[in-house]
Parts: sequence; C-alpha cells; structure tokens
Amino acid sequence: MTATRTAEPAASDAGQDVVTVHLPKTSESEQLLRIRHSMSHVMAMAVQRLFPKAQVTIGPWTENGFYYDFDNPDPFTEADLKAIKKEMIKLINKKLPLERLEVSRAEAEQKIQAQNEPYKLEILAGIQEPISLYTLGEEWWDLCAGPHVSNTKELNAKAFDLESVAGAYWRGDENNAQLQRIYGTAWETAEQLTEYKRRQEEAKRRDHRRIGTDLDLFSIEDEAGAGLVFWHPRGARMRLLIENLWRELHFNAGYELLYTPHVADISLWKTSGHLDFYSESMFGPMQVDEREYQLKPMNCPFHVLTYASTLRSYRELPIRWAELGTVYRYERPGVMHGLMRVRGFTQDDAHVFCLPEQISDEILAILNLTEEILSTFDFRNYEINLSTRPEKSIGEDAVWDLATQGLIEALDRKGWSYKIDEGGGAFYGPKIDLKIEDAIGRMWQCSTIQLDFNLPERFNLDYVAADGSRQRPIMIHRAIFGSLERFFGIMTENYAGDFPFWLAPEQIRLLPVTDEVREYAESVATALKAAGIRASVDHSGDRLGKLIRNGEQMKIPVLGVIGAKEAEGGSISLRSRRDGDLGSIALDTLVAAAKTANQDRGAGLKISPC
Repeated sequence: MTATRTAEPAASDAGQDVVTVHLPKTSESEQLLRIRHSMSHVMAMAVQRLFPKAQVTIGPWTENGFYYDFDNPDPFTEADLKAIKKEMIKLINKKLPLERLEVSRAEAEQKIQAQNEPYKLEILAGIQEPISLYTLGEEWWDLCAGPHVSNTKELNAKAFDLESVAGAYWRGDENNAQLQRIYGTAWETAEQLTEYKRRQEEAKRRDHRRIGTDLDLFSIEDEAGAGLVFWHPRGARMRLLIENLWRELHFNAGYELLYTPHVADISLWKTSGHLDFYSESMFGPMQVDEREYQLKPMNCPFHVLTYASTLRSYRELPIRWAELGTVYRYERPGVMHGLMRVRGFTQDDAHVFCLPEQISDEILAILNLTEEILSTFDFRNYEINLSTRPEKSIGEDAVWDLATQGLIEALDRKGWSYKIDEGGGAFYGPKIDLKIEDAIGRMWQCSTIQLDFNLPERFNLDYVAADGSRQRPIMIHRAIFGSLERFFGIMTENYAGDFPFWLAPEQIRLLPVTDEVREYAESVATALKAAGIRASVDHSGDRLGKLIRNGEQMKIPVLGVIGAKEAEGGSISLRSRRDGDLGSIALDTLVAAAKTANQDRGAGLKISPC
C-alpha cells in the first residue's frame, strides 16, 4: 500500500501550501498510464505530420506526463510546440482508434525500412518476440508494448500541455547522436492540469538556486569547477546550525562521531569493491610517493577499517558511529543541478555494527531518530519502501530472512505503513527508503537504512561471541539527510526561503530611524548577540520604508524599529513576518523569547501583540 506517515500541518514562517486537488502519479493510476502513453504517440504523430523529416526514437510515460525523443534537422522552437499542441488537439478530436498488432520480425523490419526509421531498427534488434506495435488511426504506428487507451476520445484535449524541449543523447550515451526531447504533461481533468501548472509555478518561485542567490547563501563558481559548492557566511551559519542539531541528537541516541580521511590508497577501494562496481562515478587516482590514492566516493570502508582496528567482543555491540563525511563523485555535466546533484557533498553517514538479534531494536531506534530530525524541519509526511532480496545477491538465506524480518518488525513496531519492493534490495542486503513530502506535494528521496552483508565479508570483520567463536557482525548503513547539500536545497524550497526563526541566518535586524538612535541600536544588537541571537543593525541610512522592504526581501524573521521613543524607553518596536506588528517590547522580554525560540526550534517568537 502507498500509505504515509501523516501528522498535523507544519508551522513555519513560510506557511505550508494547502493541496486541494490530488495529483496521482502515473505509477498509481492505470488509466493515467494509458492516457500519458497514448498522448506520447499522439504527439509523435503530430510532430511527424508537421515535420516530415523528424525521426522518432522512444516515447515513454513519466510520473507526471510523457516525452518523446526526435531526430530532427532543425531545433524545435516555442512556436513549434504551440503548433504541435494544436495538431494534437485535432488528432484527439478525430477519435482515432489505437490498436495493438503482433507481427513477425521480418514484417516489422519491412515496415520500418519503408518508413526509413533507423532508430526503430535498433530498437527492434533489442526486442524479443512476440513483437507488438500500436497503430494510431490508419496513418501512424510505432513499436510498443503498451498499454494505451482504445480511442483518442478517451483523451481530454483540455487536460494536457507541452512543456519544454531539451537535448538528449540516443540511449543516454553522449557518444551517440544528440536528439531533441519534447516533454508533455497529461491528466484526466482540466482541474488537475490547472493544479499541476500552479504547482509548477510555485516550484519555480521556490527554486533553491534563485533563493540561494537572493539570500546570499551559497554559490557554485565555474572557475573552481562544476558541481562544487561555496557556502557563503549566511548559508554557512545555517549549515552549522543543522550540523549542531544533527550532532546533538546523535549523541542523545547513543552514537559516537568519527572523522575519516578524504583519500585512501586505491587498494582500499579494490577490497571494498567500489573500484569494480563504481569506478565510473569515481574521480581518477593521484600518484603520491609511488602509491595511488583515490578520493573517497563513500565513507563506509573507513568506518569498516575503524571497526577492524581492534578485536571486538559481543559485549561491545551495538556500536553506533556517525560522520558528516564529505565525498566526491563524478557526475556528468548534464545531470548536475544546483545543490541537488553535485560532485562534492557531505553525507550524514552512520554505521551500526550489531548482533543479529539486535536488528529490530536498532532499526526502530534509527526510525525514531529519523522522524525526530526530519520533523524538526517540518517534514512530517513520509512514503516508506521496503526492498527485499534480489535474484543476484550474496549471503546466506537464514541471514537474509532474519534481516528482512527485522526491518519488517521495526516498521510494524513504529506503526508506519510501507510498500514492499520485491527483489528491489541491493545485492548485499535489504533496505528501507524514506521519501519526504514538501509543502507543494513533491516527494523527495532522503533517508536510507541499508543492511550490508558484503563489506563485513570483504574485510573479514568479526567479533568474539559468548561461546568464544568468531562471528560476523551485522552492518547497518544509514543516512537521514542523505546529502547535506541536497537536503539544504529541499529544505530551502520547502520553506521558500522563509526559514523558521531558529534556523534563519539573520534572526533580528534592527532598523534605526535616525542617526541619534544608532548607539542604542548597537547596544541592543550587542545584548542580543550575547544571548546567542543572530542580530544586526542596518546602517544604510535609508528611509524607514526602504529599511523594512530590504528586510522583507531578505526574509528576516523579525525587524526591530528603533526611534527616539524606543531609545528613551529601552524597548524595540517589533515587526514579525509570521505574526505582523507586535508593538513595543522591552529588551529583556525580546531576549527571553528569542532564547526560548532557539531552544525549542519552533517556528518563531512567542510574543503576544501589545
């Protein structure tokens, strides 16, 4: 089932959007799958009607729509998209049938050659019989396994749109021909399309790349290389707050911290298996003192070596180690995206070494810690997937069964609903994946809990059991944020840059109305800073209206206006983004409220308006 963990709406300075129209994913609706798959064929037919030289390749559905890749001599323009959409509406209104036909390989080759479609020949070579194709009316067809609607009258001409054109390589290989991919979206109703477009516009408004620039949080500098993040002072302050929260809660949960190197002799990556299975995502080795060193793409082998550095007893287990470890992975230029996908990033890695009978308790503890951390950032709706043993795997059946049962038992004890992905686990162990829902209904993969029978075997890990024998420990990989950079991007978009008071890089900005009150404003800022509150004074000398607008543009949670009256009375006139005007507040009252807000990590100051 597709159940999620649900709690009360998140309270933040940004305010969470209320999702009024449910937008199902293709994977959740058989009818939507047929609609979107059929729409891709209608689009391809429209393109080839308008652009006879265009050759088709593949055209699958996506979770929110569909696309088709074309080899066309000229680039498609915005005007072309409008013309294609208009042609699609004509085809839909003709109520054309979509019919499935099974043909022999020879018949398929003959039809393709008659059309002069070389890409279809390559596709055909990879298809096993029976070979099926779908016709659209009497004019157009393509190799396809389906499914589709039976007639275009089942498609709603008012519930689809063409979104964009992007470059794509044939079969995803940059050495192959570059194609043009047209993306579209399709829904059952016009209301769903309207809601989808609203969310798309909202997503643009929340884009973490724009917000990161506007609020001066981070940048990616081309001169240093693609995919490498520069944290500016404001963003670095926020990152420190996140890391401090993470460390505090991990210490409370019984973890100890590790710090491990950024590089290691290449032999380590041979032993771990990364060099065999992950080399395409690793940066090349460097020669140092006649030895080859490799930037780490993972933290796991370092934690394994730490475990193996001394003989362990069963009495020591479970051992819980965590690290905010920066790793480096090669990502192709076309897939990097802001903070979401970069080449250098920090994983909140943790590894638990435990006894088989401790699996359920340890997984439950991880689930509890995951919920505690994610809910602090107002993520309370989750989608859980449990992935079980694939056909190709290592490890004994009894250990797999015990591990999988431990995951199931922990999820049941937690009371979380989940979907089972049969055979979807890694070759070295079953896993739990957790997706979080943001303010506009998008799901993001973040947390992972992975059991590993591979690394303990490769590194010959053991512990002395109660009977004196040597036994393999169970190793649990675990990340809650996944990547600190990616989580920061997701969190920024969830809040739309309107961060809660405890997390805001600048919590209170003081706005002196005249030069005569600047000294008092500075004394207020000093008192706030001494109490651990991030405060500043605006010395620009602008008029009050401009001072307020500047503060609002930077999304400062609280603005403190200081004039002669406030300076004489030892107070501050407060303006909260969350609650509006709070009136004149004594300095000690403001300090106490701000300290409480920071300790509680709530949404904002709890001060009743005067």
